[in-house]
Amino acid sequence: MSLEKTIDLFGPEKYWLKLVGFFVGIIILGITCFIDDTKGIKSITKLIVQILAAVIVVICGIRIEHFELPFFNNQIGLNNVLSYIITVCWIVGVTNAINLIDGLDGLSSGISLIACISLMIIFTLNGSPIIAVVLIAALAGAIVGFLPYNFNPAKTFIGDTGSNFLGFSLAVISILGVAKTYTALVLIAPIIVLALPIFDTLFAIFRRIKNGKSLKAVFKADKGHLHHRLMQKGYSQKTAVFILYGITATFGMFAVILLDSGVWKALSFALIVIAILALGYKNIFKLKKNVIKIEKEIKEESIENHNHREDKE
Repeated sequence: MSLEKTIDLFGPEKYWLKLVGFFVGIIILGITCFIDDTKGIKSITKLIVQILAAVIVVICGIRIEHFELPFFNNQIGLNNVLSYIITVCWIVGVTNAINLIDGLDGLSSGISLIACISLMIIFTLNGSPIIAVVLIAALAGAIVGFLPYNFNPAKTFIGDTGSNFLGFSLAVISILGVAKTYTALVLIAPIIVLALPIFDTLFAIFRRIKNGKSLKAVFKADKGHLHHRLMQKGYSQKTAVFILYGITATFGMFAVILLDSGVWKALSFALIVIAILALGYKNIFKLKKNVIKIEKEIKEESIENHNHREDKE
């Protein structure tokens, strides 16, 4: 559970080269997304650049080299080609997951902050390389300074540049944090922590292909994301954001408990959360209906008073 005391940049792990690849990838992705924010570029072009940035990271030594099947003491080593493919898919996938969930003020930055805190705890418990802890802490600190200006009503918008940066950074740092770990629970922890944006992205891909009857439809924006669905049910922007924050925090806590206390305690925590939601849902739904009813009555009364004044005049 102890962290390495120092960061040996020029040691056998060649962290200096990994950092160079990480920062070069960020620069390439940042320039492309800045152009997209200011002038606009095709989605396929942005995807190609994301893949290029991920490939640079992999070439510089940051990659997923192995994994273990949960509940089976069976470690599976990956050959170079498969390792490269899985790593690139992970980086591009998480980058797009954070980018696609950036639909409300403070949503992607807040979810990223919660993910950073969860991963930082996991890295510390796992004794991950201190470079991963330092990077994830620095990213969390940057978001803490930015989030108050990005939260609704936003004074500063994150744009594609910011959301791609957050997703890319989370993906790469999570690999650094678990790269030398031989515990299945730690290897799946980043997936659990980022489960919400990952699920939203996978569901969006499936939905767009189904509705558009073509792979090209994947690149067409729609209003079917989780935050859109919450707002369609009548929740305000802030409420929808807080709900998704809560779900992300729950996944993060589940991952931490899973790593620190084992599967059964993590499942117990999940069951408690589900029970609380099940018990509270009816009351929340009734309260919401009452609020809507009161608002409707106030509106109707206001219209009647207005009409009454006009009749007097």
